[in-house]
Amino acid sequence: MSDQPSQVAWGILGTGAIAHTFARGLAKSRTGKLVAVGSRAQNSANAFAKEFRPVRAHGSYEALLADPVVQAVYISTPHPTHAEWCLKAARAHKHILCEKPLTLNHAEAMVVAEAAREHGVFLMEAFMYRCHPQTARLVELIRSGAIGQVGVVQATFSFYADYNAEGRLFKNELGGGGILDVGCYTTSIARLVAGAAQGLPFVNPEKINGYARLHPEAGTDLYAVASAQFPGGILGRLAAGVGLDQDNGVRVFGSEGSLHLPTPYVMARDGGSTTIFLTRKGSAKPEEIVIKTKDYLYALEADSVGDALAQGRLESPHMTVADTLGNMAALDAWRASAGLVYESERRRFPSRP
Repeated sequence: MSDQPSQVAWGILGTGAIAHTFARGLAKSRTGKLVAVGSRAQNSANAFAKEFRPVRAHGSYEALLADPVVQAVYISTPHPTHAEWCLKAARAHKHILCEKPLTLNHAEAMVVAEAAREHGVFLMEAFMYRCHPQTARLVELIRSGAIGQVGVVQATFSFYADYNAEGRLFKNELGGGGILDVGCYTTSIARLVAGAAQGLPFVNPEKINGYARLHPEAGTDLYAVASAQFPGGILGRLAAGVGLDQDNGVRVFGSEGSLHLPTPYVMARDGGSTTIFLTRKGSAKPEEIVIKTKDYLYALEADSVGDALAQGRLESPHMTVADTLGNMAALDAWRASAGLVYESERRRFPSRP
């Protein structure tokens, strides 16, 4: 009999582009296997299952959650539906890996976190970059004092997409805009760096001032910036966008040098090498710190879930529930400061401007 633990049986809820990406990563996972997919349309589920066979195809999300073989679900639906399906998955006693952002706002995230706790299921927000060894090396460099006392973190994740009034990147009803779609990464990594500088897993900003260029029709942000003040005198400069190309990356400036990560969020998707550039005080040329891995980025994410479950844990150390809640609160503050409120929030909270 094999000594290897059984693999986690995964179901994927949704059949969009990111669902395909996760499925390809899951095929390279040590700890998990894809057994089922659920879609709102049977033909879409059938096509997905044919691509990743042998996989059972369910013509509804409810049918996927009712599948007794499925142990964990990856939720890849549009942002505003994350809370709904996280709650339904928890009630169905399925472990949950949900695409970022976990929910539209901190209040919804609190409800999801409580449901996962109540029903005893695993919960993780799918920030795959947190599971990559480059991120661990970044934390190690900061904690070791490689650049001295951290002063400023600059984090940018922004790209240009043609405006599509019905597309998820722009439509208000779909939680569109740069802050929620990619600003969540910049906020997350700034909180991670500020925490590492103080020997903590993360710290939350004490204050955020944000600004955004809102689309005149959609009312969602085409691009946005924010300044963040963290404990310990650390400052953050954050930028995000879905309607503007920018120089993406992360830079950390300290009293004894600086760090530059050219690919901080989506690195070596199919395995390979990534590089952190360390410039020490008084040196004109940066050191190249090369991180190599044979693992697929999304396989690392799936294995973060599988390893935690094998250890009897309902959270991953790579992205804890408390970390997610802190990030959602920071994104709320950024959006509020920039004047971005979703229509669904106005309906739920009529007093909001």
